[in-house]
Amino acid sequence: MKKLHPAITNREFKLLIKPQGLDRRSRITALSDQILRFCKNNKVDFFHLDNASTSLRNIYFFDTPGQDFRQNNIILRVRESRQNVWVDDFAEVTLKCRAHDLLQASSFNPSPKKKIKSRIRFKEEILRGDQLGTQRKIYSNNAILDAVPIDDLFVRTFDSISKFFPDLGKLAIDMKTPLRIVGGSTNKILEACLPMGNLVFGDGVQAHCEIAIWMKSVGDPMVGELAFSYRVNDENRAQLKAHKRADKFFKKLQIELADWLEIGSTKTALVYGKPE
Repeated sequence: MKKLHPAITNREFKLLIKPQGLDRRSRITALSDQILRFCKNNKVDFFHLDNASTSLRNIYFFDTPGQDFRQNNIILRVRESRQNVWVDDFAEVTLKCRAHDLLQASSFNPSPKKKIKSRIRFKEEILRGDQLGTQRKIYSNNAILDAVPIDDLFVRTFDSISKFFPDLGKLAIDMKTPLRIVGGSTNKILEACLPMGNLVFGDGVQAHCEIAIWMKSVGDPMVGELAFSYRVNDENRAQLKAHKRADKFFKKLQIELADWLEIGSTKTALVYGKPE
């Protein structure tokens, strides 16, 4: 491994999990116990959360009818938090450019116009490779808006969203092009997200681990995703030993969880029906 690129602010490791039985707590407990044993055998500290609560949210994506965003490696995602059956009045909106090449991902500026507050994240996303025990990378340049009023969301035209995000206006898309929810307004996904704990790969390299379950409705799992991620900063960027340890752990974890793993790349790819 070479030194991490200075643009990278986060590393995120992702494995898709088969959907069967993921709406049962006993199934998640069995997965968690297996990961705990695996960590112990591989001398990776795992500070497990025994009583973590599950959060619920709606997830959907916007694009043009011709999927112009997708063709330009752009993803526009909305997350609506839920408290029991109730949807919050404010949503998290993320605009990202996700590509196989770091320079391509960084060439697009997802930042909103200056008066809108946002968090910028440049992620190195590590996915399962073609074979068990391998990996491949994609790069994701994100702007995250934490509290956008749901009633102000942009089911109108491309022009309406380009006023939020100036760099979208540089794409060769007619401003009058409609903007719609991918798959239609009924294609919102219900996500249940359960924090599992923290993995320690080295000093200052501690990864938050969680499992997310995507469902069409309660009791109808589509897919799961086991992920662990950590921030990259000036203090830990040069700790190559710890970063290598995370990579090695990810490859060996695939072999350990072979019976759990679903074929595919990302959850977003399932929504669009096209691999990443």
